[in-house]
Amino acid sequence: MSLPTVEIDSMPTCSDCNEAKRFFQEHHIPYKDYNCEEDPKYAEEVQKLTGKQIIPTIKIDDHIFVGFSADVEVIKKPLKANA
Repeated sequence: MSLPTVEIDSMPTCSDCNEAKRFFQEHHIPYKDYNCEEDPKYAEEVQKLTGKQIIPTIKIDDHIFVGFSADVEVIKKPLKANA
């Protein structure tokens, strides 16, 4: 099976964002990080995509997740489907 496409909109000072990135690294899941602090266009894209300005916003293939810690078990499901 192929690896999922994982993208995360984050900020360096966000603990939930850092926890999500650490999770992906520890599980050898490649991801693309979009730093909303470095480039405000990413924050605008989060607003358009979710209607909210909450990070991390995680995209796994066709699935969108807002936040990480509270939803980690739900986030694992599309990852397992591709394993």
